[in-house]
Amino acid sequence: MMTKERQIGLKLPQSHITGDRVTGREKWLGYLLGPAGALLLNAVLATYLNVYYTDVLKLTSVWGGMFLVVFPIVSKIIDAVTNVAMGYIIDRTHTPEGKARPWLLLSAPLMAITGVLLFTIPNAGEPVQVIWVLVSYNLFYSFAYTIFNMSHNLMVPLSTRDITARGGLSVFNQIATVMMSGILVALVFPMVTMPMVGVDQGKWIGLMSALSILALPLTLLEYFFTKERVTLENQAAGEEVSIPFAKQLKAIFTDKYMLLIYAYFLIYTAGSCIKNISLVYFCNYVLGSYNDGITQTMVSAIGGIPMGIGIFAVWPLAKRFGKRNVTLAGFILYAIGGAICWMFPHNMVMVLVGQFIKNTGGLPCAYVFMALFADVLDHLEWKTGFRSDGIAMSVYNIIAVAMVGVCTGIFNGWLAGAGYVAPEMVNGVTVAAAQSEAVQSLITFGFVGLEVFTGIALIVLLVFLSVEKDIGKKQGEIKARREHK
Repeated sequence: MMTKERQIGLKLPQSHITGDRVTGREKWLGYLLGPAGALLLNAVLATYLNVYYTDVLKLTSVWGGMFLVVFPIVSKIIDAVTNVAMGYIIDRTHTPEGKARPWLLLSAPLMAITGVLLFTIPNAGEPVQVIWVLVSYNLFYSFAYTIFNMSHNLMVPLSTRDITARGGLSVFNQIATVMMSGILVALVFPMVTMPMVGVDQGKWIGLMSALSILALPLTLLEYFFTKERVTLENQAAGEEVSIPFAKQLKAIFTDKYMLLIYAYFLIYTAGSCIKNISLVYFCNYVLGSYNDGITQTMVSAIGGIPMGIGIFAVWPLAKRFGKRNVTLAGFILYAIGGAICWMFPHNMVMVLVGQFIKNTGGLPCAYVFMALFADVLDHLEWKTGFRSDGIAMSVYNIIAVAMVGVCTGIFNGWLAGAGYVAPEMVNGVTVAAAQSEAVQSLITFGFVGLEVFTGIALIVLLVFLSVEKDIGKKQGEIKARREHK
């Protein structure tokens, strides 16, 4: 017979959100502004950390080109292990402030410190630099950011059972991502920041240290203006018990909807990771010239306009036609837009048209995925009688981090194998080499070709992900079980 675990005795600062209903302060401060610092830091790293390694530190040729292939993959294996550990810990954390939110407090200073270490690589011999890269990368991604990301991603599913309110929080959460990656990183960085920074390591260190430190107070804001109503509801009903780890894993990996949503996320993430890594290289060597200050900005701006429109359009459509149905229809446009870009990679107008169509199609996925994932978690609770949030989210995060490592390794292997030539500093000016046709072709496939295939695969897969059709009824049954205990 399972026994209830004792609550952790540590005195934690209380949330400023006290009511049972989702509030405006909660949306704007907890789900929009609060995550912005960490999301900005992560967005910059996702786009430019590999550029820092290849162009500033010039690590492309280390170990005959194999270091930047092997190191990301090995690091993500470590990251996967820490994600499972963190999921296990979260499910066994019992405090008056919830089980995921308390870990946001720890992640705030850790991200600031390890984010700085990522870029303060000493100008020493190759062995020292390799060791520093390995250690700093894993301290940030496998430790600090894992703690934040696991906790942050559970805020929407654990915030409320109200499907409409939960969907609204999912949209606000995505707006934070769009503001950081779709506006600052996609527009300001290529047009203003990158031409100023170039391949000057000192400027990189100053820039990234500032972004790392900024994440600290904003992450604390997310802690203070969120609330785990689902967790507290289960605590009040006496349902916060220790479920055996093996039982949780079996529940997750024998449920068809959980397997479908994991497969959906894996395919989508693989295509997105390769695209994100390829973006800078595509704009520098295929469509435009190196750090010209305009090409990447135009691609990101025109392609990103739909994300702003989506704030107002996606959730009303999802409520009327269903989250799954709107997402499926969107991926049809997604594949069509990618195909247009792939056919005309050197034509700015056609690339911009294709990007606009593709990103319009990607809107539903971006804005409602976490609400759909929350439906699957509620379905799993209905089916099994217990919550598996931490473990389920750890698998989700493993997919996310593993794809980053695998895709980075694959892309760097492509670059090394095709003969990529890193830029040089000549009299204080960054000078980029012309890349071969083979290098340009693989960069083009990475940025605009691969997602044609992933879009088609996602269309097929989503046909079977029909979890939301009776989720209201299942939530009612969960509530009825609790009331009759």
